[in-house]
Amino acid sequence: MAKKSWIARQKLRQVTVEKHAEKRAALKAIIVDVNASDEAKYEASVKLQKMPRNSSATRLRNRCAVSGRPRGYMRKFGVSRIAFRDMALAGKIPGVRKASW
Repeated sequence: MAKKSWIARQKLRQVTVEKHAEKRAALKAIIVDVNASDEAKYEASVKLQKMPRNSSATRLRNRCAVSGRPRGYMRKFGVSRIAFRDMALAGKIPGVRKASW
């Protein structure tokens, strides 16, 4: 089980990313825009730098919904490989069963 503080920190990051996503995308669009003036691009880049670091989506880490484990995350199911195996063997994930050929 991951430390509760790490899980809580991750949730706060998620909220911050969702809160600033639109503004961040707009600023990035100005920076990339060919028709925008150099002053506007510079202003947009300064504003982007002043935004909270945790508002960037790259700061997020996928975590297991069951254990909070950050590694071995299976995106399709939202759990780690260990929790996935336990749940699959217990029959808690529909359509998943152990392979045999």
